[in-house]
Amino acid sequence: MLVAGHLYPDLLNLYGDRGNLIAFARRCTWRNIPVTVREIILGEPVDFRELDFLFIGGGSDREQGIMAEDLRRHRDNLGEAIEDGLVVLAICGGYQFLGHHYQTGTERVIPGLGLLDLYTQAGPRRLIGNCAVEVELDGRPVRITGFENHSGRTFLGRVQPLGRVLAGYGNNGTDGLEGVRFRNVFCSYLHGPLLPKNPRLTDHLVSLALKRVGRNPALAPLDDRLEERAGAAALARLGLG
Repeated sequence: MLVAGHLYPDLLNLYGDRGNLIAFARRCTWRNIPVTVREIILGEPVDFRELDFLFIGGGSDREQGIMAEDLRRHRDNLGEAIEDGLVVLAICGGYQFLGHHYQTGTERVIPGLGLLDLYTQAGPRRLIGNCAVEVELDGRPVRITGFENHSGRTFLGRVQPLGRVLAGYGNNGTDGLEGVRFRNVFCSYLHGPLLPKNPRLTDHLVSLALKRVGRNPALAPLDDRLEERAGAAALARLGLG
């Protein structure tokens, strides 16, 4: 059985990001892969090493501040789980908090967990709109789509981007990169939510989670014609059809 965790679901759920966890669990269920979802609430004990997939969503500055104090207590445990192969999807604020720090518009520096070599600073305007990114999954280029809405500009250090921006702004609107990928950690600014829009990315995360528990990562095909048509329409609207 796969164990999927949703970190602070009552605080971090901007733009329907909960749908990412729903899509992950549903595509497992459709293949008869047992999966249980655990909601991790503020203040409760957790051992991230017991999870196979963890979702961290985005939240407002206030909500991120509340969760930050609690999550710092678990920094070492989360870091150990990541090194052990935990599959993580972190969106927007969750993405930023895995880095070294976030510098606000008033130059206040909010420390992050420092688990990924990146930092974020507030920009003069929000980066908003539909976005398309080319990522590599299993050695093949795949186009994913989503919606971004962030004022933070994220800059990467010794980590690889999730992908290359085809349309939109990405991490900072200047270097043409979007998100980050480190071991089995996938971070992105794309809401939408991301996984229901992009079943190939979802299946890639499912396969990695299966590998983590020693199961065959090969997945039975599903009928994704509707999702594929929706993705093609989104790309066409961005002039990428």
